[in-house]
Amino acid sequence: MSTVQPVSETGRTGGSSGSVVRRILLGSQLRRLRESKGVSREAAGYSIRASESKISRMELGRVSFKARDVEDLLTLYGVTDGAEREALLGLAREANLAGWWHSYGDVLPGWFQTYVGLEGAASYIRCYEVQFVPGLLQTPEYVHAVVSRGQPDAEPDEIQRRVDLRLERQKLLAAEAGPDFHIVIDEAALRRPYGGAEVMRGQLRHLIEMSEHSGVTLQVMPFAFGGHAGESGAFTMLRFPEPDLPDVVYLEQLTSALYVDKPEEVAQYQRVMDRLHADSLTPGESRLLLDEILRTS
Repeated sequence: MSTVQPVSETGRTGGSSGSVVRRILLGSQLRRLRESKGVSREAAGYSIRASESKISRMELGRVSFKARDVEDLLTLYGVTDGAEREALLGLAREANLAGWWHSYGDVLPGWFQTYVGLEGAASYIRCYEVQFVPGLLQTPEYVHAVVSRGQPDAEPDEIQRRVDLRLERQKLLAAEAGPDFHIVIDEAALRRPYGGAEVMRGQLRHLIEMSEHSGVTLQVMPFAFGGHAGESGAFTMLRFPEPDLPDVVYLEQLTSALYVDKPEEVAQYQRVMDRLHADSLTPGESRLLLDEILRTS
């Protein structure tokens, strides 16, 4: 069985941005090793003085890894080769690196930290939005208006921290190894005002500018099309350069999020996204509509 090698710090998932991906990769490798030896989760948990549910969370990459636990599991699974053990232990060390977003822990819910890590490690992001302009393309003024509306009781300092967090995420698109970003925005999001007319005009100008960015493909689903494939609402698809890591669909809810990675379920979202791309205005037509809305706003 091949083992995932440590990811280079200069690679797409280099540094703390790839810690979430490394956790998922290591968990996947441990699951494969366990299954290849016919070891139950209960037996694996017993070997590291933990529960079956702890093994499940480790294999899903949802918890940090203790070196001693990984060493004991590798021994249980019969991994004795020094180089193979060191590769996996190195991956465990890298998986425990704190991401830059941890400094925003006071305003960043735990369920969203996983998404920020995955977003930072993705090579291709596809997104459909209905209610808002997508976060990676929001202007500071628009962000402030959205956060203020969503957190009406928050203190000014907390609102600014949330704004700063979103703007920090946006640096991803300007990075040398940034992802390709393909976004379909429902026309409703472009006509729903946040922060007043001038804020929306600034946001529309920014979208037009970003639509010319080499890594951004922006399409608008117009009202004129009528009913369309995105009836289930907003979602984001993430693809990674690591072949062992499956595509992930992110579905945000009010107080939590769902991360869908079962191939058959991801395939359904893939078909919907493909349909949205085909039925929406082309990038050129979308810029014309953005310009029209800007001129008449």
